[in-house]
Amino acid sequence: MPIVPDTKNWTWVAERPCPECGFDPADYSNTGIAAAIRDNAASWPAVLDRATVRVRPDDSTWSPLEYAAHVRDVMRVYRERVRLMVETDDPLYANWDQDETAVADRYNEQDPAVVATELAAVADELASAFERLLPGQWQRAGRRSDGASFTISTMAVYMTHDLVHHRWDVSG
Repeated sequence: MPIVPDTKNWTWVAERPCPECGFDPADYSNTGIAAAIRDNAASWPAVLDRATVRVRPDDSTWSPLEYAAHVRDVMRVYRERVRLMVETDDPLYANWDQDETAVADRYNEQDPAVVATELAAVADELASAFERLLPGQWQRAGRRSDGASFTISTMAVYMTHDLVHHRWDVSG
């Protein structure tokens, strides 16, 4: 019987492989997060170069361009959350409505070349932020507005799954 993720409980991502994309949290250590971010970012230009980059497979699924713009923005959000967690004791992050952002920022109307450039730049900034962490900082805590609590280490795994999963979403 397949494992069905409990998406209301974010910890399933940190505890077992994703049954869809194959992400296995055991493959991602604190020291490997930066490389995983850069590797993921390096895979997006080929996606954004597709002739079908703006085509949605169905009405409820984003186009490859929308996924790429979302991944860029995920990295922007997490770059800020890492900063807050390093500089502040147990910060409460501002809520981020990713669906609202996709509509407001018109993801599917953005220039794919610009998205590719921005995604690569923010990936390097985020990866560098993880590389600068001291060993004890990986256990600094922060909270989402829904009450979910993370350490930088658990947040890094959660976020990396998001990046890997969205790349898998457009693998076709």
